[in-house]
Amino acid sequence: MGDDTAIGELRAEMAALRRDVQRLSDIHDVRTLHFKYGYYIDMCLYDEACDLFAQDCIVYFLNGVYRGREGARRIYGGWFRDMFVQGGNGPVYGFLLDHFISQDIVTVSEDGKTARGRFRALMQAGSHETKEDKVRPMPDQCWESGIHENVYVKEDGVWKIQALNYNMLWQAEYGAGWAHSTVHLDPLTRTFPEDKWGPDELFDHTPKFWPHTRVVPFHYPHPVTGEAWKSEG
Repeated sequence: MGDDTAIGELRAEMAALRRDVQRLSDIHDVRTLHFKYGYYIDMCLYDEACDLFAQDCIVYFLNGVYRGREGARRIYGGWFRDMFVQGGNGPVYGFLLDHFISQDIVTVSEDGKTARGRFRALMQAGSHETKEDKVRPMPDQCWESGIHENVYVKEDGVWKIQALNYNMLWQAEYGAGWAHSTVHLDPLTRTFPEDKWGPDELFDHTPKFWPHTRVVPFHYPHPVTGEAWKSEG
């Protein structure tokens, strides 16, 4: 093997290693971005949460679609802020809203400019018995769980949330448990501006919630067969 050939192979190997390191770095950045999102909404820090979104972002929640930074501010800095912390930004006495985010699977695109992430969210929420202004229709003690299937974009070297797609699957009162509970959040029925905190548009269907069960489509193929998952329904 000549020197030129050996140098060429070393350069190719170094380039491949750089790509692998960059991909791993991007996966880490996307994972921690979403975990940071979870910590902000735990504490009702909605200004900080909104700053994580790209300008042309989109948020899917329940059966509604919120478009752009304005839409993100409407749901986080409007609806959630108004309902949970009476217009403030940050935690309030006697209100719990802890999100445990786990089982992360992040896939970065070949060009490294976008990524997709699947996360499970398990939430414990409610109001202490000494809190006067209870949050309704939320029970005093409850559980919630859902799946995120999100899209992220790298803007000027910084990862941001492009599409936050939270699929709420079940809610349950703490005492009764999931065997004796259904969801307490009703589907959305009005859009903005008729509803000042409403979505820009509604789904053409209403997702089914517990006790119905459904598969949130996977963004990744099967790791062994390479096949994309297909619904039988």
